[in-house]
Amino acid sequence: MAAKKEIVKKDFFLALEALEHEKRIKPEVFIEALETALVIAYKKHTGTAKAIEVKLFPETSKIKILAYQTVVETVENKDTEISLEDARDISKKYRVGDRICEEVSSKDFGRIAAQTAKQVIMQKLREVEGEMAYAELAQKEGDLVTGVVRRIDPIKDGNNVYVEINKLEALMMPQDQAPGDKFNIGDRVKVFVKKIRTGPRGPQVLVSRTVAGFVRKLFELEVPEVASQLVTIKAIVREAGYRTKMAVYTEDKNIDAVGACVGNRGMRVNSIVSELGGEKIDIIPWCSDILEFIARSLSPAQVVAVEVNDEEKVARVIVEDDKLSLAIGRDGQNARLAARLTGWKIDVRPFSQFVESKKAEERAAQEEPAFDDLDDIIDDSVFDEDLGDLE
Repeated sequence: MAAKKEIVKKDFFLALEALEHEKRIKPEVFIEALETALVIAYKKHTGTAKAIEVKLFPETSKIKILAYQTVVETVENKDTEISLEDARDISKKYRVGDRICEEVSSKDFGRIAAQTAKQVIMQKLREVEGEMAYAELAQKEGDLVTGVVRRIDPIKDGNNVYVEINKLEALMMPQDQAPGDKFNIGDRVKVFVKKIRTGPRGPQVLVSRTVAGFVRKLFELEVPEVASQLVTIKAIVREAGYRTKMAVYTEDKNIDAVGACVGNRGMRVNSIVSELGGEKIDIIPWCSDILEFIARSLSPAQVVAVEVNDEEKVARVIVEDDKLSLAIGRDGQNARLAARLTGWKIDVRPFSQFVESKKAEERAAQEEPAFDDLDDIIDDSVFDEDLGDLE
């Protein structure tokens, strides 16, 4: 029987070693929790009121259950304390505060210990794996990850979609889902880790498919030149499900920044457009000249002229009359995104209106009287009358 118990103990410690290899969790993580749980289980099983300590020794595959008493001057609890006088009868070396330990055992405790150990290990394993997953995911805040849709909860304004990422549950709220997004249980989806915060129920991970960062990360994934920073995304703005505007730049004269993002026959950008459910993407070359950059930002419309007020950061952009609706976009979307991309307020005007306003300015200038000297605007008689009064 003793040999059988020894095998069980060895198997137990071998299981801890296996967890270290498979899950990268050291046995010490479980030892303390196990020792505490086994103390509670032993006292419940035996009904003893004694102070109990369980010690696990992985090196020798031993488990010891110890009952101990603390040496005191005056005994108040016989189960957990022993007087200095009685302790000296056992050994003269004992002092107040020392502990006298005695190894104890229980015939039936092996089965209970095994059950307790299993429960503790499973619970601790979940806790540790959750902590490890959280620590790993925390490094990916602001990054793109792939998860699996585990559940969908209908709410007032749409659906809360719960995505499993590295054994952690992430929440994608309705406002973080693009208009064309449709999800089913089991779908694998790419999401942007927007925020990770801790709460009373553990870490909460918020993910999104609507932020501009989601598109930025898709380009980093799809375009090697962006991933290696040979091509830089200088600015990116988005109205999810409809349109994204992105300004790109490279210092390498041998690289076409826009062409790199578009790819051969549009393969790279088309892959991203497909992920976004058909959302339009305007890729424009960034320029340090603000006049030129503002003109480019209104792509696909062609701009005739740009006038700016530097103090107020307001730009008046002139386009051909038949390109006005293209420049402004549906519900003002194109002009609105261009303004966000450049950081300037943009007022789009048709060329005919611009020409008419210039003519009006010229006419107004011609109608103003020209004065050669003060005699043209001052009537001497007025001064004569005033001087007469003074006299």
